[in-house]
Formats: sequence, structure tokens, C-alpha cells
Amino acid sequence: MITIREETAFDIQAREALLDRCFGERRFAKTSERLREGRMPAAGLALVAERDGAVVATVRLWNIDAGGHDALLLGPLAVSPDLHGEGLGKTMMREAIWRAACHGHGAVLLVGDAPYYARFGFSAEPMRDLAMPGPVERERFLGLELRPGALTGAAGVLSATGRLIEPLPAAALAA
Repeated sequence: MITIREETAFDIQAREALLDRCFGERRFAKTSERLREGRMPAAGLALVAERDGAVVATVRLWNIDAGGHDALLLGPLAVSPDLHGEGLGKTMMREAIWRAACHGHGAVLLVGDAPYYARFGFSAEPMRDLAMPGPVERERFLGLELRPGALTGAAGVLSATGRLIEPLPAAALAA
């Protein structure tokens, strides 16, 4: 049985190992990473899927400013290669979108495979006047309005707005 739940501090090592397994070091070079660096995921929107005590999938959403509009950036989404083709990625996406809507967010943006994400309602249309803070293939820059009109008039370069990661106290570093 697979359980989807909010990520905890105890999941960090397993999540990072899964992301390394799925994407390798190239994940740190992606433009989307510039919007995540040094930030915390959006409250309640860092999810893991667990099976038999092991993290087998992860997805996180991040607070951003999309041309004067509050939005979320989704990513990365990763599923253990052992479970590819079993629908876990689809389940994680639906859960992330549902939770984002329940938390009152108006839009979710991402950079990804357009045919895959179209099944969830993502398209390039809402992104026409928006840009990432670095290179990205335009056809992979996608958005989904959770509330009609949430991105109306959005224009400009995305910027990070989420909480900064707080440094550990000196006493914790010395231990």
C-alpha cells in the first residue's frame, strides 16, 4: 500500500536520494532551481509517497510571484524508477493540485513535458507574457489556473517569494 503524506524532516535524505536517482546532478542546473534555492516549499505542499516505510515519490510546490500574481511553481516530481508506469506520478500530481486548491492558491506553473501535463489541465496559454529567470523551452513552460482568471494580466519574469530557509543555530552546527 502506498500512502501520500506531507514531507517531514525525516524524509529529507530519502527524498534527495530519490531525486538524485531520477535526475542526477543536472537537476541543480535547471532554471526552476533558481526559484527554489534557499527557500522553503509552500506550507503543506511538500508531499511524499511512502511504501513499506520507504519514500517512493516526491513532489513539492513553491511560492512565486508570476508577474504580479501569487502562484505556485511545481517541481520536481519524481517517482522511483521501480514504480514507473503504475500511475503514481499521476496520483501525486492530482494530490498536489487538489491540496494547492484547498490551500486557496490560484495557479500552478511548471516546466515539463506538455503532453504529460496537459492531462491535468496545464497549457502554455496562460504563460504567454511570463518568463522564467533563465533559459527554458517555451513549449515546456506551462500553467494551470485553479481559479478562473488567476493569471489574467500576468506579465514579466517569475520571482521567488517563499520563506527563506532558516540557518541552523550555531549550537546545532557545533554538535
